[in-house]
Formats: sequence, C-alpha cells, structure tokens
Amino acid sequence: MGMMIAFVCNIMFNFVIGLLVAKFLGPEEYGRFALSLATGMAVQAAFFDWLRLGATRFYSERLRTEDPALRATLDLGFIILSCGLAAGATALLLSGVHFPLSDSLIALAISAAISNGLFDYASALVRARFHNKLYMRLVIVKNILSLLLIGGGAFWFGSAKMALIGGVLSLSGTVIMARGALRDPGATPRCAKTSIASSLAAYALPIVGANLLYMIIPLANRSIVTVLYGFSETGQFSLAYDIGTKAVAAIGSTLDVFLFQIAVAAHERHGADRAREQIGRNLAIVIAILLPACTGIWLVLPSIERLIVPEQYRGPFGELLPLMMTGLFCSGLIQFGINPIFQIAKRTGPLIAAAATACLVDPLLLFILPRSADASSLAIAQAGAFLAALIALITFACASKPQWPSVRDLASTALGTAAMAAALLPLRMQEPGLVTLAVQIAAGIFVYALFVVMLDIAGLRGLVLNYLRPMVQRLRTL
Repeated sequence: MGMMIAFVCNIMFNFVIGLLVAKFLGPEEYGRFALSLATGMAVQAAFFDWLRLGATRFYSERLRTEDPALRATLDLGFIILSCGLAAGATALLLSGVHFPLSDSLIALAISAAISNGLFDYASALVRARFHNKLYMRLVIVKNILSLLLIGGGAFWFGSAKMALIGGVLSLSGTVIMARGALRDPGATPRCAKTSIASSLAAYALPIVGANLLYMIIPLANRSIVTVLYGFSETGQFSLAYDIGTKAVAAIGSTLDVFLFQIAVAAHERHGADRAREQIGRNLAIVIAILLPACTGIWLVLPSIERLIVPEQYRGPFGELLPLMMTGLFCSGLIQFGINPIFQIAKRTGPLIAAAATACLVDPLLLFILPRSADASSLAIAQAGAFLAALIALITFACASKPQWPSVRDLASTALGTAAMAAALLPLRMQEPGLVTLAVQIAAGIFVYALFVVMLDIAGLRGLVLNYLRPMVQRLRTL
C-alpha cells in the first residue's frame, strides 16, 4: 500500500510541476521545453529502457543476494551506454547538422535522457524488491528537488534551458543521495556476464523498439507542428498531449506497478498457465478502470480546463485533448493490458510489428486529412495511429491463445461506463468550476461503483472487500 501511495503522489507532483512549468514559460518557450523533453525521452527509451524492463521482469530480492551477476550486468550496461551516448551526442553537435532545436537544447535533452534513465532504472530495482520505504524515499526526494529546481528555473528565468537543467539535477541528485541503499553486495563489474546481457536484450529490445516507435509518433507530430505553425502552437499541442498522457499513465501505471509483478510471481511459482490466467484478470481490471476514467476525463474537461489549465492555453487545450483521447486510451490499453501477454510469454517480437503499423498509419492519415488551421488534424492522425496499433496487437496476441477477459466483464464495463456518462452529461452543460467538478466526480464514482458492486465488474468487488476486511477487523479489536 505504501508503494501505491508513493506512486500516486509521484504522478500528482508530475502534474503540478508540468502545469507550473507551462504557466511560467508560456506557450512558445514551453513548446521548446516540451520538444526537448520529448526528444530526451525518446533517446532514453532507445538506450536505457531495456535496463528498466530487465530489472522489472528478472530482478528480485532473492537474486540480489544469490546471483549478483544480473545487477552487475545492468549497472555496467548503464555506464557503457551513458559514455557512448555522450560521445555520440558530442560528435553530432560538432558535425554542424541543423535541427529544429538549438545545440544547447539538444545537449540538455541528452542529459535529461541519461538522468531520467538512471532514475527509472533505480526505481525499477526498488519496485522489483518490493522495498516500499526506499521507493517512497526516492519519490519524495525527487519531487521536492523537481519542484524547487524545475519549477524554480521556469519561474525565475522563464527559460526552457533552465527548467531542463533543473530536471537533470533533480533526477541525478536523487539517485546519488540514495546510492548507499541502492548498492548490491558483490555486484561488481567483474561479475557482469555477456550471456546475461544477451538474454536481457533478446527479451527487452523488441519492447524497447515498439515503445520507441510509439514515442516517435507524437515527437514527429510535434516537430511538424513546429515547422507548420511555430513553437507557440507546439506548446498548445504538447500541453494537451502531456496532460492526457500523464492522466492515462497515472491510472495504468498505478495498476501495473502491482499487477504485472503479481503475474511475474505467478509465472515463477506456478508456471505459464497460471501466469496467463493472471494476465487475463489483469487485462479485465485495466479495461474496467481505464475506460470509465478516460470517459470521465472528457466529461469533466470544461471544469478541468477552467481550474488547472493556465489561461494562455485555454481553448486549444479543450479542442485538442478530446481529439487525442481515443489514442490515449488505446495507448494505455496497449502498454498496461496487451503488452504483458507478450512479456510473460517472452515473445515480444509482435510488439514491433504493431508499433510499425502505427507509424505507417499516422503519416497516411496526415496525407488524407485536410490541413486544419491549427494542430487538430495531427491530433486526429495520432489517435488513429494508436487505434490501428491496438487492433494489430490484439490480432497478433490471438495467435498465442491468451486468456481474454470474459464477455460478461467487457459488457459490464461498457454498461457501467455508459450509465456514468448518461448521469454526467447534463452536468457537463453546467457552469465550469470547482463545485461542478466536485459534483461530477462524486456522481461519476457513485454510479460506476454501484455497477461494480452489483455486477462485480472484473472481480473488483471481491478485491475491494478483501482489502477492506482486515481493516474492519482491526477496527473491531480497538
């Protein structure tokens, strides 16, 4: 429970920091910041995401003491890749090639990739050990430093460069301060093994490749927006996409941080059949939470825009985010619901094919759709690309005969979501504001929770009761 609280707090801080940076920088400078950060995240995915994936899938408290070679291989891999990336980036900047971003922003994007890769790798190690206290410590320190350094850099200097520098310092500083607790006994570079690196690469690289292709789509679209409409429109497009992505990631990641590890444990202790059963249950839960949540975001969007979106972004935000929402739902379902089917089976090649499908559909839709006066056509094309990827991935998954959610669970989820939407639609027409938002959230939770209790959607009723039962028993003993 402590790890989940820390995870949710981390996501909430990311929301707050992102909104503060957007407010203090303004659309044009925030466009530079967002494009630089998106570039850094794509570089991070390409070079360092295999470390996080390898730690999440194969590292554990038992292996930490019994077989330090895995940790030693991961650590050495991070050092080698960081040095190689720094050298390659230096050579690229000295080559004289021109990019939409300045050389200094590109250098900061690479620095952000390395520092964020280090933090994600460290936190994945901690989560794999179920070390709740250390994870909470990492999150708290990182969020405090980020609020001071990223938010402070944006506020005092109004500069994308200073905000990026603050991000690099906060992430790397967090890991450095916790380096003692993160150290594994015996995991020295001499223990690293090429065979372990090869097996990790065989598992992770298809996932990394797929994630990278998915990241290239919004990154390319942001670059196109910059070329066609300027950095100010890039800022508008980026804030809508970033807030939507963080909202979906907040929901999916909070579930995934436990659900996937449970499936991994089931595979390790009981075999592949039990793991497939768990993945099927996990997928039903992800759909049962993600579908009403994404629907709810659209229903409460006018109040959200009025209350938390900086004034200079209002209007475009409310127009662009609904156009992106279908794609964001599909992206969340891919990452947190469908991908684990292939990850547990260690058959990750189809992930690349699905992502490649998305990369083909996005420019095709851009060519077909008429060019709009703003970035709306790019938002629609982006959503269509992720929808195509989801359809392709489900098709590929059928070949492995996974356990899918039951028709009853899917129908119950759709029915509960439709009832929630019917209850909230009249409230969407009310004057946006805090009172309206509070009423909408309360009504939406009540209606959907009622269907969960009546129909036991995805087994959520039983899960909640199992969680509450020990608390009730403790209260009775007081």
